Amino acid sequence: VSHYFDTSPLPMATGMANSTPMIGKGLTSGPAGRSSPEGSQVLSKKKLQDLVREIDPNEQLDEDVEEMLLQIADDFIESVVTAACQLARHRKSNTLEVKDVQLHLERQWNMWIPGYGSDEIRPFKKACTTEAHKQRMALIRKTTKK
Repeated sequence: VSHYFDTSPLPMATGMANSTPMIGKGLTSGPAGRSSPEGSQVLSKKKLQDLVREIDPNEQLDEDVEEMLLQIADDFIESVVTAACQLARHRKSNTLEVKDVQLHLERQWNMWIPGYGSDEIRPFKKACTTEAHKQRMALIRKTTKK
């Protein structure tokens, strides 16, 4: 998935009256009212279609679904970058670093992107299984054995 997104370091720029951190020079309005950085989108329709084909070559998304997924991706990226910029500012830095994005993704979204930043091994947290889930799984195993 890393080849679908540009992962180069980004300088922070502050804009607007409330000092909201922003990346790049400005935002322009794209199709369906989506805002995107001037000159480039993080995820284009073609890249989204390529990603879908990589998962299932026979799958075709409706136009409305594509727009919705692109909007969700833009919103997610904007919120992550904004929070990561706040973390960088908290470190008294003018540069957004991978560790800022990693910290936000790990703490807020419980996501860890392997291959970036620290080489420490992340412990795998096994989800707790409830008694009801164990009973359902036992029933499924029992019915599939017949």
